[in-house]
Amino acid sequence: MSTNDNPPEEPMGSELPPQDESARPAEPAAAGEGAQAGRPGPADASGRADASGRADASGRADASGRAEKPGQAAEPGEAGKPAEPAEPAPSGRRRLAEAVWPPRVSRAQLIVALLLFVLGLGLAIQVRSNSDSSALRGARQEDLVRILDELDGRTKRLEDEKQRLEDQRKELESSSNQAEEARRQTVEKERQLGILAGTVAAQGPGITLKITDSKGQVQSDQLLDTLQELRAAGAEAIQVNGVRIVASSFFSDEGGGIGIDGKKITQPYEFKVIGKPQDLEPALNIPGGVVQTLEKEQATVAVTRSAKIVVDALRAAKQPDYARSSTS
Repeated sequence: MSTNDNPPEEPMGSELPPQDESARPAEPAAAGEGAQAGRPGPADASGRADASGRADASGRADASGRAEKPGQAAEPGEAGKPAEPAEPAPSGRRRLAEAVWPPRVSRAQLIVALLLFVLGLGLAIQVRSNSDSSALRGARQEDLVRILDELDGRTKRLEDEKQRLEDQRKELESSSNQAEEARRQTVEKERQLGILAGTVAAQGPGITLKITDSKGQVQSDQLLDTLQELRAAGAEAIQVNGVRIVASSFFSDEGGGIGIDGKKITQPYEFKVIGKPQDLEPALNIPGGVVQTLEKEQATVAVTRSAKIVVDALRAAKQPDYARSSTS
């Protein structure tokens, strides 16, 4: 029989002997020192500690860390206050506005902006100067058509005048009696100048323009525009209500009518014009021309072509006071 020198093992499940309460470590003097120093506070009898390290008598701590006494309601702390509603997140438009305003501009950006402004100003001046160089750039289609017709008419008249002068030169060179030929051409030239000056009567193909202004809306400047349009179309002799139109003629507004060279005329206003009818009538009827302008003033306009127009109103020849021929 062998003996076991080891002491007998203690049965499992046996409880440890109770420890003396006096053997437990003493609590700190201040209940909150452990929490303030970053160390856990002392536990209560049940082993739980409140947020500040102080335990109540029942082992529970309130939300603010102060121990509750039995029978005393816990005072609401900061955690017990109602939470304030969170501010809504700013919208995309508000974030964009905050990003661009107030502007944050650097010195380099200011220099670039100034250079771009100077460049844009220079381009605008250049474009404007190019636009001002051509008076026809912004003209209407009707005005362009009228100007083109006038240029064609003037070109044709200049070509005819050139051909006539060349024929006269050839006649002078080939004539056996050059003095007589020169005298004949001088008389013919005097007659032509007399027609232009209004000192002799004239006849030939042309048109009759009659303007009836029953409401008195037509003004002198509109009749002047009509005269200028006829001259541009090749009119050689013009007579208005018995008054011969010459280079120095002028229109003025008179009481109840219109005056030409100081002589009052009344409506209807009748223009007798000698010239090429195929050029005169279309010049008056172009879009935006004389006829449409007068009709807007509620006037009635009638244009009649004729193979023979007689302009017999005469102007007295006026001797110039200061002008003299340069050959004398």
